[in-house]
Amino acid sequence: MAGVPLTGEQVAADWLVLNVETVGLSDEQFFKLFRDNRELHLELTVQKELLIMTLPGGKTGRRNTVISTELEIWSRQNGTGITFAPLTLFVLPNGAKRAPDASWLRLARWNALTHEQQETAPPVCPDFVLELMSKSQKKRLKVLQAKMAEYISNGAQLGWLIDPFKKNVYIYRPGEPVRCIEHPNTIDGDPVLPGFVFQVSEIW
Repeated sequence: MAGVPLTGEQVAADWLVLNVETVGLSDEQFFKLFRDNRELHLELTVQKELLIMTLPGGKTGRRNTVISTELEIWSRQNGTGITFAPLTLFVLPNGAKRAPDASWLRLARWNALTHEQQETAPPVCPDFVLELMSKSQKKRLKVLQAKMAEYISNGAQLGWLIDPFKKNVYIYRPGEPVRCIEHPNTIDGDPVLPGFVFQVSEIW
């Protein structure tokens, strides 16, 4: 699986990319960086590029809360999986360390992990992942789209990339072309999230 390519045109002052391949940054060292710098959003690509990003502003934070709350309510009623807080770190099968804005994992897959794996960054790709474009990411659509494709290639069954600025939602599913829905009022998660309908117009 190829990683997400990043070029100088895609990286601005609020996104710093450090190539740590030759440094030999270990998993333990990365996790310590992650824990010690909670004011930053850190990820590590499969090419060993350390992404250092600022945390979202108030509007994006509010949008994240609406999304996470609705997903958690549905998840509790459904009972077959669990949700995670925004920016929970996961270790994907390809080795990338990613932190989606919202995620849901089937309970059977969660229970298959050891207690230690559950306590750290779970080595699993969630069944559902969501990325919410923030103001600082408005010019980085291709980077986010590549990240969504990476999730799908690593086992995600459904992915939503939400652009609240152009009011577009990109739907990702394995083996299917990406769908772009313009100005939707609602989006549904069937069959991966059966019965989950999100009133996306709440965050426009």
